[in-house]
Amino acid sequence: MHEGSGRGKRREGQGRADGPRRAGTPLHGGNHARLRRADVVDLRHPGLVHRRLSIRHHLPRDPVKHLAAYLALRLGVGLVGALPASWARRLGEVGGLVWHRFATGRRLMAQRHMRRVLGPDADDEEAARSVMKSYGRYWAEALWARARRVPEMMARTTVDGLDKIESARDAGKGMIYDLPHMGNWEAAAPIAVNIGVPVVAVAEKLANERITDWFTEMRAEFGIEIVLATGSATVMRALEAGIAANKAIALLSDRDLKRRGVEVEFFGERTTMPPGPATLALRTGAPLFPVGCYFSDGGHHVVVGDPIAVPEGGSRSEKVQLMTQELAGRLEQIIRAQPRQWHLVQPNWPSDREYE
Repeated sequence: MHEGSGRGKRREGQGRADGPRRAGTPLHGGNHARLRRADVVDLRHPGLVHRRLSIRHHLPRDPVKHLAAYLALRLGVGLVGALPASWARRLGEVGGLVWHRFATGRRLMAQRHMRRVLGPDADDEEAARSVMKSYGRYWAEALWARARRVPEMMARTTVDGLDKIESARDAGKGMIYDLPHMGNWEAAAPIAVNIGVPVVAVAEKLANERITDWFTEMRAEFGIEIVLATGSATVMRALEAGIAANKAIALLSDRDLKRRGVEVEFFGERTTMPPGPATLALRTGAPLFPVGCYFSDGGHHVVVGDPIAVPEGGSRSEKVQLMTQELAGRLEQIIRAQPRQWHLVQPNWPSDREYE
């Protein structure tokens, strides 16, 4: 693993912070399905949202500014896309370090989260610097991605637990991937697509429609079909249809954007997590896999965990609570493997709000 693998002083019972040990199974793109522009279910109001960052309120609303922001984005896509992969990654990391220098609020929040993961005696300033450097790499890879480059990316991707995805595919009941905001989660989608499992994800519809379209197209480069967010019931129906078609539903749930989710203990403090993954698993019978995506030197490493067990007995709401708490614990393990690749720089616990 790359430089995110530094160590903090661990408290008793705390997991390692030096990443997965096994190299895993290399993936190659020889049988990679031909990717197309993602199908989009255009649903109107923001609701059940699982995204890397909520940037809706930071984008300009004026039409001229919308166009300028979009053109700047396209310029970045063109410039970064013209670079060799290693140069693009390095540029992103440098950009992340610049962001770390000037984005004081995000930097301090990242330090706060790193103290939770690594313990109070850790060098949280160094850890936050690595977090934002890693996050810069994510954005560089997003700008660099092209459909023709997916086989190259897959050749540099290893996976532990591919047999679990294959077994779920053969069972024909669909599957759910639940991920934290780690590494480059989009890079995991071609793994499933390559073995005949289409991937569906939920994304926020931004005020700037051109940028929304770009996000959709970027994810299509990785083989991800997008459902634009709306009220939770409508989104749930769209995701259930994906499960019925034996697709994989990818959800990011380490952050509850609406702050009205299931209460859990996460890194030793009470907070909330979205109920969507557990609810979808209970309603459809699809297995719910915790998945970690990590950067490695020049590539990616993906770990597919065992599915979350469905409790016996109890009401549906009780089962959702128990499954979501189990999921929180499994996400902790994924994050502790490479904490400096956890791209969470926003408030995530009630006690964080006073520091916004």
